[in-house]
Amino acid sequence: MSVQAFEDLIRGPLTTFVQLSKKIGGDVSAQADLVQSAFQAEFQFIKYASEHSTPSNDEKQKLLQPTSSKIQEIQTLRERSRGSPYFNHLSAISESIPALGWVAVAPAPAPYVKESNDTGQFYTNRVLKDWKEKDKTHVEWAKTWVQLLTDLQAYVKQYHTTGLVWSKTGSGLAGGPPPPPPVGLPPMDDLCLAPTDPSETSRSALFAEINRGADITKGLKKVSPDMQTHKNPNMRISGPAPAVIGSSSSSTTPKLVAEKPPVFARDGKKWLIENQKNNTNLVVDGAEMNNVVYIFKCINSTITVKNKINSIVMDSCKKSSIVFDSLVSSAEFINCQSVQMQVINKVPTITVDKSDGCQIYLSKDSLSAEIVTSKSSEVNVMVPKADGDYSEYPIPEQFKTTIGPKGLNTIIVEATG
Repeated sequence: MSVQAFEDLIRGPLTTFVQLSKKIGGDVSAQADLVQSAFQAEFQFIKYASEHSTPSNDEKQKLLQPTSSKIQEIQTLRERSRGSPYFNHLSAISESIPALGWVAVAPAPAPYVKESNDTGQFYTNRVLKDWKEKDKTHVEWAKTWVQLLTDLQAYVKQYHTTGLVWSKTGSGLAGGPPPPPPVGLPPMDDLCLAPTDPSETSRSALFAEINRGADITKGLKKVSPDMQTHKNPNMRISGPAPAVIGSSSSSTTPKLVAEKPPVFARDGKKWLIENQKNNTNLVVDGAEMNNVVYIFKCINSTITVKNKINSIVMDSCKKSSIVFDSLVSSAEFINCQSVQMQVINKVPTITVDKSDGCQIYLSKDSLSAEIVTSKSSEVNVMVPKADGDYSEYPIPEQFKTTIGPKGLNTIIVEATG
């Protein structure tokens, strides 16, 4: 029953999703092929579990590698396509595809699927907003993906309520590969031969750790009163540096991460500004109305964009500023800290996602702009006054929800003090 129900997911909503992706084409179609492969790999894992008893953690890691590999490829495709006109589509899938990791979650895998689906809906909502008046195929695409993960959540809740069910009467795992796919499904050779890299091994190890459930805390040491910083103020100053999660306690050599070279380049309609540090004289000049500026991992830098362009994305930047003339679409801030934005003329939409400390300076022509925030804090909007100064307004972060006769009622909680 469990195997058949998952196969129904593949033949039903997943097939519809892939067909819609093919209509859109480009990176969306390529990513859909990877999504289909990821579901097929998980199908093999579920079928294997239905025929074998619970394996050791090491053996389970090997079985999880094909699925883990495809998840990694899906996320890598999104990272290398940040200038794509379908970046929101790619992000929606990249942010929610970890839902397939439910097979390593216990004792409540269904809520894990829902959480992943909710994360991706930030981007599917943007697809719905951007394309509802342009092309209904994109609208259908977004709704189909959300429904697919909703169906996956229902499947997990029904057949694997407390975790992936392994056969109680099946044979023990002999370390061999999963059985071949059922008739009618694409072959899995390309999945089994996928290259292994350290990130995939780490992901599989994480799945294995999660699957230990309550046993994961057995190796922890008890913290005595003399080891607690709130009872020993001196430890806050002279105490040891906090441990890095995942590092070995016996290792004394820090792990070095090679810095990537700075990038300032134009690639067709895309302007790429990446890994810039302490550079306050970055100017995008000569851009056209259909161009996109993508700013990634810049620190303590200032970017000035001349002329009217399509959109600007600032991703994973710190202590940086962007000044621009006008935008056709939107200015977006993702995973940023302490950044500033100033528009000289007009911007229709500003979105802030998973960012802390974002200062937005508007012009008189941009007072009708829509500002959408999600999982962000310390977002302030500066509105120009007649004397040339600015009035500062903080975006609300705190809300109060009560239950009424017609459902939930949510209001803003004003900051006090």
